[in-house]
Amino acid sequence: MNAVEYASELIRYNSVSSQSNGPVSDYCESVLRDLGCETERIEYTTDGVLKVNIVGRKGNGSGGLAYFGHTDVVPVDDWSVTDHGPFEPVVRDGRLYGRGSTDMKGSVACMFAALAATQGDALQHPVYVACSSDEELNHRGAIEITERSTLYREIVAGKACGIVGEPTELDIVYAHKGGCQIVVTSLGRAAHSSTREGINANLAMIPFLEEMKALYDETETDTTWHDGEFDPPTICMNLGINDHTKAVNITAPQSICTIAIRPMPNTDVDKLLARIQSSAEKHGLEYFFKHQNPAFRRDPDSDFLRTCAELTGQGLPRTVAYGTEASNFSEVENLVVLGPGNIAQAHLSDEWISIDQLHRGTETYAELIRRFCT
Repeated sequence: MNAVEYASELIRYNSVSSQSNGPVSDYCESVLRDLGCETERIEYTTDGVLKVNIVGRKGNGSGGLAYFGHTDVVPVDDWSVTDHGPFEPVVRDGRLYGRGSTDMKGSVACMFAALAATQGDALQHPVYVACSSDEELNHRGAIEITERSTLYREIVAGKACGIVGEPTELDIVYAHKGGCQIVVTSLGRAAHSSTREGINANLAMIPFLEEMKALYDETETDTTWHDGEFDPPTICMNLGINDHTKAVNITAPQSICTIAIRPMPNTDVDKLLARIQSSAEKHGLEYFFKHQNPAFRRDPDSDFLRTCAELTGQGLPRTVAYGTEASNFSEVENLVVLGPGNIAQAHLSDEWISIDQLHRGTETYAELIRRFCT
């Protein structure tokens, strides 16, 4: 099978992050075994929903090449293509349409096709393939792999070179921003607004929001918070606000502020979080640190990245502003983000990946297997 065929099969599985990715993981495990891999299965549950990670290895010894991808996808409530659904893959005008085609079942398909293309090659070092869950939520699948996978420990101990296959149009990406999420809640008391019985939580939130606006302005203008390796060079602090109150004549019993930031490798994250927490507590609000994925960076002049650039012919390595599971695989010394497709097509209501990118992705991954494993 080629990458288009593998990707089409993967797309047919509804693996939206809120649901189980068990069926698509079963398929990945079956493909890896058919391609000569031994596999490891790592399961866990989230709110009673089964989540599955599959890690495969083909060949023996140490070193080699490790590929990291994920099988969950974002929701499809806004799917706009009228002639087929999000889990019905369709090839049209040089594109493969379907949820996850770009992010990132197309990439996983390229790795499967690359393994198939190198079936006749004698491996001197192993090839590893990891297919994780929950990347679109909180990277828990990747975290479970780092904590529980025997094969991952082999990857680290053997100093295998690593590829995170998120969409980069097959450019070499040596650094990306991280991600932090904070939830700050103001609690009031609901009552009819014609009385004085209620306490409006929104009003108590306003002083905090004023300080967050000042902090946002500071991070946008003060170069202390900037990193010129990235575009934009800021942490892109983003605030959301919602009281979830269903009627305009009820005093809001709660006001919820969400804060998302994208720290860069040189960002003093602890200082930033401390200021947000201090402001929340000063105004009597509840502060909850939801989760953090660190920024990722490797030396763009390292031998590994130079070899990747040489093999792909894509020129100098670059940075991106979005995050990937490279944040979680920090123990893999030689690591790069490299995958088919353009991030601009990810999560769209008509998500697609070009057939050319799938073919080129297969060729790229096959060349990397031959370089590091044969």
